Amino acid sequence: MSVTATATAAEPTEPSVAPAPAGARHGFTATDAGLLLMAAIWGINFTVVKAGISVMPAAAFNGLRVALAAVVLAVVAFAVAGVRKFPSRRDALALLAMGVMGNGVYQLLFIAGLSRTRAGIAALVIAAGPAWIAIFSRLFGRERLAGRGWAGIGLQMLGMLCVVASAGLLDAEISAFTGAAFIMVGSIVWALFTVLLQPYTARVHPLHLASLTLSSGALLLFVVGLPSIMQLDFAAVPFSAWMAVLYAGVGALVIAYLLFYRGVRVLGPTRTAMYGNLQPLIALMVAWVALKEQPTIWQGVGGVLVMTGLLVSRTARMQPAGPAPHGPSSPSR
Repeated sequence: MSVTATATAAEPTEPSVAPAPAGARHGFTATDAGLLLMAAIWGINFTVVKAGISVMPAAAFNGLRVALAAVVLAVVAFAVAGVRKFPSRRDALALLAMGVMGNGVYQLLFIAGLSRTRAGIAALVIAAGPAWIAIFSRLFGRERLAGRGWAGIGLQMLGMLCVVASAGLLDAEISAFTGAAFIMVGSIVWALFTVLLQPYTARVHPLHLASLTLSSGALLLFVVGLPSIMQLDFAAVPFSAWMAVLYAGVGALVIAYLLFYRGVRVLGPTRTAMYGNLQPLIALMVAWVALKEQPTIWQGVGGVLVMTGLLVSRTARMQPAGPAPHGPSSPSR
């Protein structure tokens, strides 16, 4: 699949008065298919990152993969979109600031958590993301989710609890709790980033939007990881670790992010996030095969609940919770 074709199938439109995309359709569309691919890439990424940081210092791995992703995305952005749709100075600065949070702080928390707990548990904690996004969307006056949608989120959360409990988290050592806590906080940070980002997806070219938010996050991660990178014996790093850097950088942070940004623009932040709940199912299966993290019957039950909740929430209607993005709760342009 072409990354640029997926991300730029439609040119950005002028800001709409409704925070939820006016043209969002309820049937299965190409955007939905792209979000399924995004979920697969990110689901596999848990195992890839876990394997990568087992042979390379976590800070170095994270700094290198995000720096690689930022460079690739910048090249793609200027090759495809050029400067004709570059955002205003005010929007660019706002996106850079949000990128520090969404692609910097979040990635630090994600790596810190994943290095301390199992890949499957990490994916299941992140599955609570749609609930946080729905809450922030309501608080910021962006979207109002109907009762059916909240019921779907409830099923997803129940499924997450089933799988986490069955994985033995309650009996695990303290590092597993710490890792899960890091990832939970990271999920909240990502949810806030997603909701704050939505108004800009209507007026900024998706490639420029992705490049700006990733570049500022990459700068933070590279600075944090620089001491580990300078001490790294590059010749001693196995080829598989470099492949992990490539997948976790270009795959998870370029291809999947572009699909994510398009989903936010076309379907809205809450519906886009619903597809994130496919990640734990994929992550569990891949971790089972690659890392021998064998799932239990309760993980299967939890997976069914997550899938059911995803379908219920995906078909629920969402309405604007307040007036157009000119209100005080929306970022100014």
